[in-house]
Amino acid sequence: MPTAHRCMIVNDHAMVRLGIRRLIEADYEVEALSDGGDAIEALRSVGSFDVAIVEMRCADDVRPSGAGTIRGLLREQPSLGIVAHGGRIERHAMREGLDAGAACYVSRHSAPERLIEAISAAAQQERYLDPRIAADSGAQSAITRRQREVLQLFANGLSTDDVARRLGVSVDTIRTHAKASLARLGARDRGHAIAIAIRGSLIE
Repeated sequence: MPTAHRCMIVNDHAMVRLGIRRLIEADYEVEALSDGGDAIEALRSVGSFDVAIVEMRCADDVRPSGAGTIRGLLREQPSLGIVAHGGRIERHAMREGLDAGAACYVSRHSAPERLIEAISAAAQQERYLDPRIAADSGAQSAITRRQREVLQLFANGLSTDDVARRLGVSVDTIRTHAKASLARLGARDRGHAIAIAIRGSLIE
């Protein structure tokens, strides 16, 4: 049975491409490429993708930089969710990737679960910043738009059941969002997460 979603991996390193492919191939049809120019051609010839994971590399005489690849992909498909990945100086790579139009950034040193979270966020047009880099760089948000929405509703006094009804999703989905936001914010419990989010101006 064909998979429902498509993901493009753009990375110089064959082992990295293979590792990411194995991480996501159960949920995504994967196209793995070493060159940003080839990635743009693939988008033109194969059709639209849900997500592209783009290595934040420097440009050379033959291949575009990671930022150049992101811009080129978005010119072809403005709705494409892009995860900027890695880079030699990661705080700089994150800012460069976001400025180019990426929705998400993940460090090459982070756990695989972080990349999976970023891919999911990018597919839903949500922002995701790797917490280890976002904290060091002073970035405001390490939680997704949906997680901020859930925390805001909790802060407004709604119960888990109330939030699920308001957003039209299951109670289990709300619990998953809440649990993920606690982990990303480093919170002990829901009240602590709300306090951290308010102090960080993530919610009101």
